[in-house]
Amino acid sequence: MRLLSFNMQYGFGADGIYDLTRAAEVIAGADIACLQEVDRHWSRTGFDDQPALLQNMLPDRFTVYGPGYDMDASTVAAGQVTNRRRQFGPMIVSRWPVLWSRLHLLPLMAMLDPINTQTCALEACIATPSGPLRVISVHLAHVGVGERLAQIATLKAALLPVGPWSGTDDEPTRNWTEGQAEPPCPAEMIWMGDFNSEPGSAEYQAIVGEVPYHPGARYRGALVDAAAGLGLHSHEKVIAGVRRLRQIDHIFVDASFAPRLGRVWADTSCPASDHFPLWADLAL
Repeated sequence: MRLLSFNMQYGFGADGIYDLTRAAEVIAGADIACLQEVDRHWSRTGFDDQPALLQNMLPDRFTVYGPGYDMDASTVAAGQVTNRRRQFGPMIVSRWPVLWSRLHLLPLMAMLDPINTQTCALEACIATPSGPLRVISVHLAHVGVGERLAQIATLKAALLPVGPWSGTDDEPTRNWTEGQAEPPCPAEMIWMGDFNSEPGSAEYQAIVGEVPYHPGARYRGALVDAAAGLGLHSHEKVIAGVRRLRQIDHIFVDASFAPRLGRVWADTSCPASDHFPLWADLAL
């Protein structure tokens, strides 16, 4: 199973050119892809509906999109309103059906400057050949450590092993469950995304926990960095005239999955975004 974490910067490449086909070519190589910064109806991307366009470019994949917010982008012509919402958020693309998904809004701090935007995490349960697998596409705030720590704590509290509903339908005439059994929601998770924090940071440690004293020890239910110790760079940006390489995109897997990890790498030759695609092979 090939996993991909990719902040696609709404289709703008490192060369500043908007070309959504390059992002689609990257995504096509994954069995499960967690994307961040996907646009819908923004002027900067020609008012494209990127989730719909990506679905058309990847017709054999299952997709789900979860904008953290939306704003009015409607048009009026000859008295006719075309309702359109300007949206921004994460997306999950899967080779297998997405059984269910839900969106988790993360804490937002009000800023004077610079700009700060509402971020979120998109959770999905995917029907893989090995059984249901829960994956989360995460985008943490880019401004401050305190905000990201609050977002991680909120996400941990929200990601209980309970699906969209639990228990039996006590009002069957209303058909709340459409005749379906309680949806699967495995405790094991995989978090992928743009965490805006590097290995060893306070935010990183809040996710992976303390390093066990016993070499190779794994805590039940803990998350493990798939790329731990590999020194990968997943992001490059010119800040104050200096080109910086950083590892801010991560794939965190349940500790029980760690022995099944294979190759983990960042494709630093990819021009499709200012973030490099981060890949991991997992034998499940």
